[in-house]
Amino acid sequence: MADVTKIREAIIAALPIDTANHGEPPDAAALYIPPAHVKALRLECNLVVGTRGVGKSFWTAALGSSDLRAALGSSVRELDHTDVRIGFSMTESIDHYPNAEIFAQMLGSGIEAYDIWRAVVVRWLAARLSENLPNAHWTDTVRWLKENPEDTARLMQRADTVFAEKQRFGLIVFDALDRTGNDWRVMDGIVRDLLRTTLWLKSYSRLSAKVFLREDQFERTVTDFPDASKLLATRADLTWARHDLHGLLWQTLINAPCERLRELYRSVVKASPSESNGVWQLPGELKKETLSQRALFEALAGLWMGRDRRRGVPYIWSVGHLADGKGRTSPRSFLAAIRQAAEDSLERYPDHPLPLHYESIKRGIQRASEIRVDEIAEDYPWVRTFMSPLAGLTVPCEYALIEQHWTHDFPSGPGAASVGRLPPQHAERGWDGLRQDLIRLGIFETKKDGRIDMPDLYRVGFGLGRRGGVKPKG
Repeated sequence: MADVTKIREAIIAALPIDTANHGEPPDAAALYIPPAHVKALRLECNLVVGTRGVGKSFWTAALGSSDLRAALGSSVRELDHTDVRIGFSMTESIDHYPNAEIFAQMLGSGIEAYDIWRAVVVRWLAARLSENLPNAHWTDTVRWLKENPEDTARLMQRADTVFAEKQRFGLIVFDALDRTGNDWRVMDGIVRDLLRTTLWLKSYSRLSAKVFLREDQFERTVTDFPDASKLLATRADLTWARHDLHGLLWQTLINAPCERLRELYRSVVKASPSESNGVWQLPGELKKETLSQRALFEALAGLWMGRDRRRGVPYIWSVGHLADGKGRTSPRSFLAAIRQAAEDSLERYPDHPLPLHYESIKRGIQRASEIRVDEIAEDYPWVRTFMSPLAGLTVPCEYALIEQHWTHDFPSGPGAASVGRLPPQHAERGWDGLRQDLIRLGIFETKKDGRIDMPDLYRVGFGLGRRGGVKPKG
């Protein structure tokens, strides 16, 4: 049992409590590229779409780090010859791009977002060429750009030529665009004009932009401008298949501070992982849904989610019960659940022969759900407002019952509730509009008989029940 205890402690040490990178460059050991993400990292991809926790800010920070770009170069060769500028992100950098307050002030004075974004690009390229532009304030740079269209065009041409002569590319990356404003209509204009700016850059052979967008931002009217199809054709979606999540888990575990998990890996796989520049790497076989990948998780959690096959298979169950209403599981939720399962097993089941007890995996779902609810409330403050009256309900249930709870707490309708920034997109349609917004976010699901259901990922954290399902925390 001493070995099992050590493995549990090693899992806890390997998996961070907070897997969000908050705009900071990630650790090289966490650099795991699912096949679906390779397209998103290529220069020709201008538009990357994904939900919360799938890697938008992670890849933005990785692209912004010269060391991590070198590590990515083995998968995306052109990154070896690319200089990157961050054009907007969750990390404030006023010299490189305006923040929400500066945006609001400039838009309020009549400046178009299109000119603001072009000023961000021009200021970057002028610095690369060691040319001076008015830059005491962002309004100064925008004014120069507007008053000097020919000088602006010549500067852009010179920059493109210099990159070509050096046989390099210039890439500017934009992320966290929900932080540019608190109103959907205003943000739509900001995002639309950024995409127009991205299209403007496509006329230069060595310059390009990459825009990371949330799904709800992309689904609005931000691409209703001429030639937007040229950007849409480059779109990539950040998705994680089950085998990607298990691959990421073991990429993280074999880079644990102690040797214990690498010893477990060798005992199962009958081979050692490779090492490059101090980072342990998984072979391709263990990045796919293979018997070897399954065997590794079975060494942690066993064959069944109980005493027999009727309870499910941990390898499948642990991912499936963390999926949202659209069947998507984020790496952040998965790693959080496994870490909590290790902590719970260490505390509650010291004599269990495997590192992860199946009941602890269920409690891991509880913890991951709490984290996910906090994340969704950060992006969409209104969600917690309208989900709170539903705590204690059992799903699936009739939609009429849900609406009854809403109208009791908010008799004037969804539009009258105080919900902070970026309210429900379709609140003007009443409760049905709110229901559709929750379905789009993957919080609600509609069953074939019309009843409303919820995935465990959100149900548990919002305190709703299900007969025979994972219970909310008491």
